[in-house]
Amino acid sequence: MATEGSLQGFESVHRLLSETLPPQLFQEVQRVLLGCNGGKPVQTLSLPAIVTESAQSQNFDVLAYSFSAAEEQLRKPRVVRIGLIQNATVLPTTDPYERQMNSIRERLRTIIEAAGKAGVNVLCLQEAWTMPFAFCTREKSWCEFAESAERGKSTQFIQELARKYNMVIVSPILERDEAHGDTLWNTAVIIGNHGNIIGKHRKNHIPRVGDFNESSYYMEGNTGHPVFETEFGKIAVNICYGRHHTLNWQAFGMNGAEIVFNPSATVGDLSEPMWPIEARNAAIANTYFVGAINRVGTESFPNAFTSGDGKPEHKDFGHFYGSSYVAGPDASCTPSLSRCRDGLMVADCDLNLCQQVKDKWGFRLTARYELYAKFFNEYIKPDFKPQVVRDAFLDSPKENGVY
Repeated sequence: MATEGSLQGFESVHRLLSETLPPQLFQEVQRVLLGCNGGKPVQTLSLPAIVTESAQSQNFDVLAYSFSAAEEQLRKPRVVRIGLIQNATVLPTTDPYERQMNSIRERLRTIIEAAGKAGVNVLCLQEAWTMPFAFCTREKSWCEFAESAERGKSTQFIQELARKYNMVIVSPILERDEAHGDTLWNTAVIIGNHGNIIGKHRKNHIPRVGDFNESSYYMEGNTGHPVFETEFGKIAVNICYGRHHTLNWQAFGMNGAEIVFNPSATVGDLSEPMWPIEARNAAIANTYFVGAINRVGTESFPNAFTSGDGKPEHKDFGHFYGSSYVAGPDASCTPSLSRCRDGLMVADCDLNLCQQVKDKWGFRLTARYELYAKFFNEYIKPDFKPQVVRDAFLDSPKENGVY
């Protein structure tokens, strides 16, 4: 029987194809759709039995893969194990807020513990993981979920697990900036593997499309494009809607990121055809690894709302389709997690691959930054005129349809 969000009972496109196509044909389709790493599909990775048993007993999807790089003479492999967690909310949005928050934390504890036991070095959670994605409603009561990035209960909860498993954890929350008039931000807190707070990054681009009424709560961030140097490599966070902005991705790469996480919350009717493309394109164009994370499930709110797009009033965003995945700089890609269940994606990434792809393709060498810097400098001026060369015949008189 098909469950909500599944594809006629299949949890992902990859599983649909693998179970319905003849094996030889499936291998060819997989090669075209997901690319190759070192001349072959991204290889599966064995995880400890305690992890797979936990996934089965606690009903969450788990997938694991390995991205390799060519052996070098002067550098040792730099393999980092990253993890992505996607999840649904646990309780109805009508339940008391504290109960909702606690239930999500306890659900996440189970999956974060599994990531720790899987040996994950750097883990990223989904956008605003501490709450339902209530920004469609424009109701201000949901602001109660906001908390301090430095002292909030969610940060303390993640710090405990980061210390326990020697794991860097990216924790995207709704931040209340107490030092600046209790302003709200959509923020990713980067918690180090010793439980320390390395820093934070605020969402650069805020959507104003469909039900994504986020600017009723917070505006564009003010932290630039920081890259956080950790024991396990240089990481950055491009939050949700920022994935639609190519310069946003590029700036993280120019600042030296080796892994960029894209914690998101997006629904099928709006963005699903874009989802498997954008993070992968960013990995290729900027020669780093990308971990794309999307939440799961349908969240229904107490009061109906509209968003000025002509649709009748409704109480939910639509289905958050999960499908989290990891993309490599060599155009290879993992299959995605389930469209309808919580999940943990684990991937070994040899960071040497980033430089190897840079050397092969020369994207930075041929980028012509000075050319585009000049163009953008002109573009932002009020008197900018587009460089359009008009066909002179368009201004010539016509006779009987002929110039």
